[in-house]
Order: sequence, then C-alpha cells, then structure tokens
Amino acid sequence: MSYALNEVEALAKRAVRGAGMSWGTAEEAAKATRWLCRNGIDGAGVLSALLDHNQGKAEQDLRPAETSGTWCAVDATQLCALLAGAALSDGALKLKDASIAMQRLSFPALLLPFMASAAAQLNCVLVLECDAGSASTDGNLLALSNDALLQATSADVVIRIGDLTGNILSQVSRAKPAPVAWDTLNTYAHKTYAPATEASRLAGAGAGLSDND
Repeated sequence: MSYALNEVEALAKRAVRGAGMSWGTAEEAAKATRWLCRNGIDGAGVLSALLDHNQGKAEQDLRPAETSGTWCAVDATQLCALLAGAALSDGALKLKDASIAMQRLSFPALLLPFMASAAAQLNCVLVLECDAGSASTDGNLLALSNDALLQATSADVVIRIGDLTGNILSQVSRAKPAPVAWDTLNTYAHKTYAPATEASRLAGAGAGLSDND
C-alpha cells in the first residue's frame, strides 16, 4: 500500500513523540522520514527500527556529548542519528574547516536528510562514509554506493565535503513502507492519544442519552 508523503510525515511525528522524545525532535524526525521516502527509501522502516532500538533510553543520553573532535553519545554506547542529525544541521559551518566523525551512530541512514540540510546551507556536496558504504547529497539528490548503508544498524561514520558519486536515487511522490513498519509507527503514535472517558464516549455517540425523535 502507498501513502502520501504528508501522511508519512504526520505519522512519523506522532510516533516519535509517542516513543517519548520531545516535540522538537519529533518534528525533525518527521521531516527526515519524509525526505528518505521522497528518495525512494523506506524511511518508515528505518525510523520504526530506531524507535524500537531506543526504547528504555533517555533522549539526553542519546545525543552527542560534544560536537568537537569525534562525536559520541553521552552514555558512550549509541549515538542517535536523529539527535546527531539535528546537531549536524545546526553546526554545518564546521564542515568548511574539517570533516566530522561520529562513533557508534545508530541507523546512519537517518542522518542522510540532515546531511542534505547541511549541504544546502553550505551550497556544496556532502559525503558520508562508513564500512557499510558511502552516500552523497547536494541537498536535493541522493546517491549511494550500495544499499548496505540503508540496512546498517550502527556504524562509525565520517562526513566531509566531496562530490556526488554513486547511484543517484529516483525521487517519488508516494511512500511504500513495509506494513510491519507502518504498524509499528501507528503503535507508537497511539501512545499520544488521550484515553477515552465516559463523557467523551457519550459526546462521540451523537445523540447520547437524549431522544431526538
């Protein structure tokens, strides 16, 4: 089944919030998921896997401990791509002076939309390299050396200014997420909905207890 990119963005936002992350992070994640889907990648699948992976961990422990030298998480075990990506977008100018290295980055595919944002800010092409492969973007187009990067759950990565190389992905107008990933996002999203009360159930029943006949 396919979904409009707006639908993907809206569900991703609620899912990330339902997973316990801040609304600001949820908004960034939603945009990132939409960007991946627009480039023909199952962003919903990557995001749902990340949210499952992050369960039980506080957001503040998953963000970069610092953004000088090699980036690593506060708890030194896993660096969340969503939080590292937001920091990358904010600190894009640093890439003019040197490459940025990140250790134990979880689900590096989710860093690509933020790298695109940084590339657009700098009006250049940025390249991500890791053992699984490489990706490059000019802010709009995305090129991959292979699909292994999209499957990676953790990697040490380097981001630098470079050239657009690899297979350029075709952009699409609708997303086709894996059904299990879509269901997972819906499960997280439902955690943001307030439970029904007796009053709300009666109000939603139309006439309620009154007889309008």
